Amino acid sequence: MSFIDSNIRLSGLGGTVRAPAVAGAFYPADRFALGAMVESLLADARCRPETAAPKALIAPHAGYVYSGPVAATAYKLLRPLAQTATRVILLGPAHRVAVRGLAVPSVHRFRTPLGDILLDRQAIQKICDLPQVQINDAAHEREHSLEVHLPFLQAVLPEFSLVPIVVGHAAPGAVAEVIEPLWGGPETLIVISTDLSHYHDYATACRIDAETCSAIESFRFEDIGPEQACGCMPMAGLLLLARKGGLQIERLDLRNSGDTAGSRDQVVGYAAFALRGGERIGTGDDDGMLLELARSSIAHGLRTGHPLEPGTGDYPPRLHAPAAVFVTLMLHSRLRGCIGTTEPVAPLVRAVADNAFKAAFNDPRFPALTLMEFRETRVSLSLLGAKEPLAFRTEADLLSQLQPGIHGLVIARDKRNATFLPSVWEMAPAREQFLAQLKLKAGLNENESPTHAWRYTARHISD
Repeated sequence: MSFIDSNIRLSGLGGTVRAPAVAGAFYPADRFALGAMVESLLADARCRPETAAPKALIAPHAGYVYSGPVAATAYKLLRPLAQTATRVILLGPAHRVAVRGLAVPSVHRFRTPLGDILLDRQAIQKICDLPQVQINDAAHEREHSLEVHLPFLQAVLPEFSLVPIVVGHAAPGAVAEVIEPLWGGPETLIVISTDLSHYHDYATACRIDAETCSAIESFRFEDIGPEQACGCMPMAGLLLLARKGGLQIERLDLRNSGDTAGSRDQVVGYAAFALRGGERIGTGDDDGMLLELARSSIAHGLRTGHPLEPGTGDYPPRLHAPAAVFVTLMLHSRLRGCIGTTEPVAPLVRAVADNAFKAAFNDPRFPALTLMEFRETRVSLSLLGAKEPLAFRTEADLLSQLQPGIHGLVIARDKRNATFLPSVWEMAPAREQFLAQLKLKAGLNENESPTHAWRYTARHISD
């Protein structure tokens, strides 16, 4: 069954419908012409077929002749999710109607020339309880920032429900608060709709958009305003969660209308990104379970001299996925132990239990933790994202690629190596100080520079 046929058969269902507003303008109104155009864009998209499927996408929303080739680089990644992703959370900026907060529609279906898409009314009702969310059909009626994504989604996902959200004036935390309870697991895909700079000459646009992409890749949503990205507000909510959750981000494409189908006098910028990871976002109870596991393993070690062995049935399957974890112990605001790995060498629950025990009893910098100390010790966990190798020629070049408070760093020279977690920035806030202290930890003197380096992000959990 073709993707056109599989979606058209939904059109007989009852319920109110949001009709397409920009069919025939931003994309073809004829379903066969539209289907052929989308398939052609996907076929021509330049992305690596072996790239892992994403949890979230950032993609543009202009007319297909302009931004379609860039959007297709993102949507082509969804082919492996055809049998997995059954719900899409789609957020885009308000262009037509002024919106304070976030707006959801009251209808039951969104229609495109390719067919009807059912809305997940249960999920929509769930977020309607939040004060920043309003039901506002006018905000959706003529809005193109969501609509232009729908034919791409219909092409790559045979069956899915939709949660469409128009984002007006809203703080990053307010947007994140809406996304987080909808995060779900592999069945849920998050899509953020945004273009980049508007109506600059080609050279100026290239410079501005490159800076914006650098901020996105570093999760620095604070540095992105409406002049850099019209979807800066919905994007900020995703990047805030991604920063906290240790997601990995990959730039898939960066072009503008001068590269695709327009003159270079006044161009609009387009970029596509894929975000991966975030399995523990939206599972707040997991944090408490992991902290309790860490403390239980230390208590078990005090009694038996061995770490706790978590049972397979004692924790949900998602907590048994391999993970890189550090466990840090603080006693009276001073470090009392810190052990972990920068690679996912063990299931998450096993890594937490083992590293908590090692931080308490096997950190060579400290004597074994006593029962009296344990009662006043604060335990925290750092769940690391994947390491990203850094290319650099000088230490200044290396430091320029680090975002204080966001990135952890691993350095190596010969057989000497060491890492600092992102939390260490609190004690060494200057980049030069951060690296100098890390070099000392690795056994390098001030005249020796690392020959290899990797950065990573981490999600911090503390009691």
